[in-house]
Amino acid sequence: MQHEKHKSARRTIKEIDRNPTNYLIIHYSCESFYDITDGHTPRITSIAVYDYASAQTDSFSIHKMAERKMIPIDKIEDHYDELEKSMLNEFFAYVKDHRNYTWIHWNMRDINYGFKAIEHRFSVLGGKPCKIPDIKKVDLARLLIDCYGVNYVGHPRMEKLIELNKISAKDYLSGQQEADSFKNKEYVKLHRSTLRKVDVFANILNRVIDNKLKVNSKWHEIYGLSFQGIFSFCQEKWWMQIIITMINLIIGAFLGVMLGKII
Repeated sequence: MQHEKHKSARRTIKEIDRNPTNYLIIHYSCESFYDITDGHTPRITSIAVYDYASAQTDSFSIHKMAERKMIPIDKIEDHYDELEKSMLNEFFAYVKDHRNYTWIHWNMRDINYGFKAIEHRFSVLGGKPCKIPDIKKVDLARLLIDCYGVNYVGHPRMEKLIELNKISAKDYLSGQQEADSFKNKEYVKLHRSTLRKVDVFANILNRVIDNKLKVNSKWHEIYGLSFQGIFSFCQEKWWMQIIITMINLIIGAFLGVMLGKII
């Protein structure tokens, strides 16, 4: 029922607004799923974690690891396993230090693309991942659907949302562009896109909290057509509150006049 989904989503959004210090925003880039021919899972190339309260971003990437180890960028491919493992080792040390936080993400839900995919890659490389409990994850993509309805924007949703809300897309790469960048060994370009995306997610979340996110949904797609949904719509719109107050005043005045005549 859309009314219940909307209500639950708004509760989550209010909780984030009340306690921003409890939340981190994460995104990562990886090798293309479709270019793999030997059956290995996609390599992780970079991870960005944005502290929602301070707006500071921590990042982990294979090209930064290569720089530390004095490996030229054109030789990264020869050291993929070593660099990826070092990067993920640092990332999971960060996770361990932030185990009490809740992680906001965009569609990071399964072994193909998600927390489980990162954990799996680290395990494959011989590491022991510190797992984040599912209760400590918030999928922003699903949260927006629950809040505004499934048709709130067209596909691809993130790109359409950026366009509709006129959010800066500097350094932002689509999924296909990221795949091309990996093939072309443009690791820095990939990393910049990852950093841009957590910033974009924070921008979108801020607009949701402030009720300023532009969407294509009709009011009934957001609240539903039940009595409870209509009531919620009236409660959340300030102009509806003014109309209801004026109607109540008119009804009160009318009843007062009628009562005076009866007396």
